Amino acid sequence: MPPPNRSAQKTPLTTTLRNAFQGHFTPTSTSTSRPSRPSRSYQPLLSVPPFHATTTYYTPIMAQAAQIQDVVSHPTAIPTEPSVPSIAPSLTYSDESDDQDELAQVPEYLRQRQRQRRASTHLIAQNARDIQRITGETTAEFVQRCCGGGCCLMGGSRRSAIECETIAQPDNDAYRSLKLDITEIPTTLTKITDLPEKIVSFHPIKEPAPASSPTDSGISLGESPPKTASGELDTAAVARAFDTTVLPPRFVQPHPPHHVQPVKIHNARELTRPGAEKRTYHFDLDITDYPDEEGTDFKVGGAIGVVAPNSDEIVEEILDALMVPRFQRGKPVLLKTTKGRWPTVWGDDQARELVTTRRDLFTWCVDVQSYPPTKPMLRLLAEHATADNEKKILTYLCSAEGQGVFCDFRTGPHISLAQLLHAFPSSQPPLGDLLSVLQQLMPRFYSLSNDPHESYQKRDRKQHRLVEIAVTVHETDDYRTGSRTGIGSGFLERQAQRFLAARKQGDKDPQLYIPMFKGLMANPLAKQFNADGPMLLIGAGVGIAPFRGFVQRRLKQANCANKVWVLQGIRDSLVDEIYSGEWGVHEEEVKRVVQSRRGEGRYVQEEVRNQADLVWYIVNAVDGRVFVCGSSKGMGEGVEEALIDVAMAKGNLEREEARTFWELKKEEGQYIAETW
Repeated sequence: MPPPNRSAQKTPLTTTLRNAFQGHFTPTSTSTSRPSRPSRSYQPLLSVPPFHATTTYYTPIMAQAAQIQDVVSHPTAIPTEPSVPSIAPSLTYSDESDDQDELAQVPEYLRQRQRQRRASTHLIAQNARDIQRITGETTAEFVQRCCGGGCCLMGGSRRSAIECETIAQPDNDAYRSLKLDITEIPTTLTKITDLPEKIVSFHPIKEPAPASSPTDSGISLGESPPKTASGELDTAAVARAFDTTVLPPRFVQPHPPHHVQPVKIHNARELTRPGAEKRTYHFDLDITDYPDEEGTDFKVGGAIGVVAPNSDEIVEEILDALMVPRFQRGKPVLLKTTKGRWPTVWGDDQARELVTTRRDLFTWCVDVQSYPPTKPMLRLLAEHATADNEKKILTYLCSAEGQGVFCDFRTGPHISLAQLLHAFPSSQPPLGDLLSVLQQLMPRFYSLSNDPHESYQKRDRKQHRLVEIAVTVHETDDYRTGSRTGIGSGFLERQAQRFLAARKQGDKDPQLYIPMFKGLMANPLAKQFNADGPMLLIGAGVGIAPFRGFVQRRLKQANCANKVWVLQGIRDSLVDEIYSGEWGVHEEEVKRVVQSRRGEGRYVQEEVRNQADLVWYIVNAVDGRVFVCGSSKGMGEGVEEALIDVAMAKGNLEREEARTFWELKKEEGQYIAETW
């Protein structure tokens, strides 16, 4: 019997690996090109678990090493392509990978071929759309939800070595509504937010306030305060000069020549019916006496600005919580600032001296409910809290240890200033310090729903020019009343209800006003309207309001006949279809109403796909325009995806090509989206 051939029994490792990988890689001495691979189809990125980082790489080196080990143990086992493609992207290691040592014993020619595949690395997320697919949120929503403090990376557990103390929770409804999960607080807190800088202070009026510079729109009285015969300040005359029941103080003004003016309500009515999910009001505003301003005009599809105040009830509630004496609230006082634009949203960054009242500042100048609390505000409340448990809780929220709780606290439902003061009642910071950390009250903009050049009414033997707007009331949760309205929409609803109540009591001409201005907002809908090409108007809810003026003008122009179409999305036509029957004589021919809660139960984006031929014809026509107006969440995003589907179907484009197509149309002014 011949001796065994030991060289045949022991196959070198390199030979084993070469045989095992044969079919996957075919080494050649004459070419270094990448071998061809069968194409693979992968599931959408939503199947990949979301990570904290926005850019994530997957490097399956360990899987390769395991496969190599299996080949060594079982020489006859030859790895093959999986029968079902993996849902994970087929990625390799990068130059910076720490795992390259895993392949240290792999033959050189195999490592060379692996390096050639580095260019196939895929990014799980590299832009806003990838983030939206993974997280289900738009970039704006993600940024608004994130406080930027890095709490997402800190984790919710605390180390056992940290010494903590139990804190008694404040016993009031306002604090319980905050839903703060704080039972223990570390005895030592680090990285506590610094006290905010104080830029606002109050002083008694002793001398006339100096006039502001010509470039500063935040003006003071502009003249010496009136005095009595004895030379003392005439407080009654000053109070009459500061009648802010209709208009904001004189320093709350846009840049000249634009002015906030009291515009009389000519008519008001509720467009929605009982049972509607949201309430929408229509206003006819008399602009006959609005001052002429060079270079500006009211345009179809344009917008007006409304300087809306905080409600009187909320202002008084805040001043009560701060223990401000009632006799001081409306008393003229000299306000001094050290820098910034405060208290006006317009003007230069500089120090100011203004004569005003404490009540007017909280009514017209600061936003007390639209923004979540900030760490500087909480730090200020902690500094002035006299109750030990309230001080510790507020300080904890401003520290590194309380970052996770602060993130949950800040990214939940918006918390009003009044709610915060009631939750921590022992904290009553000075007004100047508090005003220094509050956000400024910004004007609200509303699109015109009519053709302002064609809307007139005759009254008292005079022709009155009107502009019309529609306003949907915005509501958020409130811990006491269940819900509270937004500042702008709440103010307009109160004015509408006062108007309707006065009419019901027999007053034919109620004297109610809206503080309004024009000329500061270049609405893209108005800028792109002048062309005579075909137009498709897509909107939902109150977003349909500016289209009404478009259609009214179009139907009056012979050269624009049969060139306008409207797709209106609503919930239920019986309760919330606004402006039904007010589009013109050909309304049924140009408007298609899509109901999501009644009948066929479809959304407006589904109708966009059904009207693919019309959409494709309009966007490719000379001067064709596609307008989209309404809420960005839901409707706006859905319509955008529907338009991409139309381009893919009618233009035979890939999805990214279709997306680029609409981006180019947007740059050319043929696709205009005004969403919020």
